[in-house]
Amino acid sequence: MMEKREYIKKFVHDAILEDVGDGDHTTLSTIPKDKIGEAKLIVKEDGILAGVEVALEIIDQIDPTLTHEVLIEDGSEVKVGDIALFLKGKIHSILIAERLILNVMQRMSGIATTTHRYAKLLAGTKTKILDTRKTTPLLRLLEKEAVKIGGGTNHRFGLYDMILIKDNHVDYSGSVTQALVSANAYRATLNRPIEIEIEVRNFDELAEVITFGHVDRIMLDNFSPADVKKAVDIIAERFVTEASGGITEETLQAYAAAGVDYISAGALTHSVKSLDLSLKAKLI
Repeated sequence: MMEKREYIKKFVHDAILEDVGDGDHTTLSTIPKDKIGEAKLIVKEDGILAGVEVALEIIDQIDPTLTHEVLIEDGSEVKVGDIALFLKGKIHSILIAERLILNVMQRMSGIATTTHRYAKLLAGTKTKILDTRKTTPLLRLLEKEAVKIGGGTNHRFGLYDMILIKDNHVDYSGSVTQALVSANAYRATLNRPIEIEIEVRNFDELAEVITFGHVDRIMLDNFSPADVKKAVDIIAERFVTEASGGITEETLQAYAAAGVDYISAGALTHSVKSLDLSLKAKLI
């Protein structure tokens, strides 16, 4: 996987190319090039701020002569009316940076805010909230970073950092046992450690996994809270446990009370509402 700093630099470079093309013709046609101005990033909705680090890279790549002052850091709780950062410099540069900064920070702050709500509901339990691979293509690192900023835990980043045997893998393999036999044989050929997790859909599949062993984590898919508790009791801490499938904010605490180690929720990234932010301009 690309190192985080390198990823952010490349993402910002590509995003600027996508948006600016051969020039911001609206600004070029309406405002003199040498005009100087200021802008402030205003919070218009309560939540958790995220994306400041990326915003600073956007500013630096668009125009390193722009000066900035960060007033609120990533991970901070914000209220309506808070000012997150100030910008000063060429108005042309500020206007080019505006939408890209807002797109990134609104999306990341929305994810961080949602994750924070989930994490607060799990406070006092042993259960941690996980994200999934249900992310926007090419934005996964930013979205998973926002989950961490909001107090969540990252699941696997991609297909390469965990063997996660899901229902289709089991069905194509022929059985739970055959899938685990093949996965363990394959793992033995790798020259690095990698965990194996398997999804089970019912108690028969759970029993098959426990009998075979040689697995690190068991995902209880679409189990009710009562069945998760029953499964956790059967597993008896021999394997790490994860609950997944249709779990909402309303049912989160019931699943945590069942004693599961992790709860994974695609809703943290795939359908989250962006946090309302605004960049307001001011002439000097």
